[in-house]
Amino acid sequence: MNAAARKPAAAAVLRNEPMSRHTSWRVGGPADVYFRPDTRDELVSFLQALDADTPVLWVGLGSNLLVRDGGVRGVVIATAKALGESQQLDGGRVEAGAGVPCTALARRCARWGLGPAEFLAGIPGTVGGALTMNAGAFGGETWDRVVAVDTIDRAGVVRRRTPADYEIGYRHVRGPAGEWFLSAQFQFDRVDAAALERLKDMLQQRQDSQPLGEPSCGSVFRNPPGDHAARLIDSAGLKGYAIGGAVVSEKHANFIINTGTATAADIEQLIAHVRDAVAAQHGITLVPEVHIVGEAVGGGTA
Repeated sequence: MNAAARKPAAAAVLRNEPMSRHTSWRVGGPADVYFRPDTRDELVSFLQALDADTPVLWVGLGSNLLVRDGGVRGVVIATAKALGESQQLDGGRVEAGAGVPCTALARRCARWGLGPAEFLAGIPGTVGGALTMNAGAFGGETWDRVVAVDTIDRAGVVRRRTPADYEIGYRHVRGPAGEWFLSAQFQFDRVDAAALERLKDMLQQRQDSQPLGEPSCGSVFRNPPGDHAARLIDSAGLKGYAIGGAVVSEKHANFIINTGTATAADIEQLIAHVRDAVAAQHGITLVPEVHIVGEAVGGGTA
């Protein structure tokens, strides 16, 4: 890595940084380098100075992410500060950086009288993560309202792209290789003042049905066609099932909770157990939504 000569302020570059400090599950071993740029320009400069063969992992709020106990080799780039702005444009358009929390964007759109954006309140991560997997909630999906995105590649080159450049499906987005999302422009319509009340109702529904006060990643598995992962897990009798400090939530079966002592290995083993148990009982193999990265203790990926 030859970024040191042109790196931003030293406080923004941390070495051997525990990823347990930066993930919603509160587990994960150290990142070789953890980079937290203040601005988009700092991010561009850092990538331009980085060796081309250095692995890069992008992180927003650290939700929907399981970092193994052995940590992450290469560089972790945290987007929340440099890409955390949003603004209202003309004609019902909104531009939001990849580091903007989806719930914050939903609140801003409601205040601006734009929508439908309430579904974003059900997504626990950032705009960047939502773009990457076409995240959705309450019947809405991220890319339904996207009209343009800005991306960046390993050389620090920024491009403007449209949805036509991507293959988009349920919890699936495939686009040009080697590019990451910097921001998106959304097209919304004018909505009435009741949008804010609908948003409050959705947030309350989320609060009532999900274990939001406990360390989790949000939903662990995608919903299979015509069914719900939580129903299948519940009917398999798995609520409360634990491995080490990881447990299937009693409140929502598609959540796995860190009770305070879980390791990433505990969580990964529990994910595998739930998947196998549901397959054995229902003949349906659940597909994880969570992104599992890094090395196990002692090296390797399992």
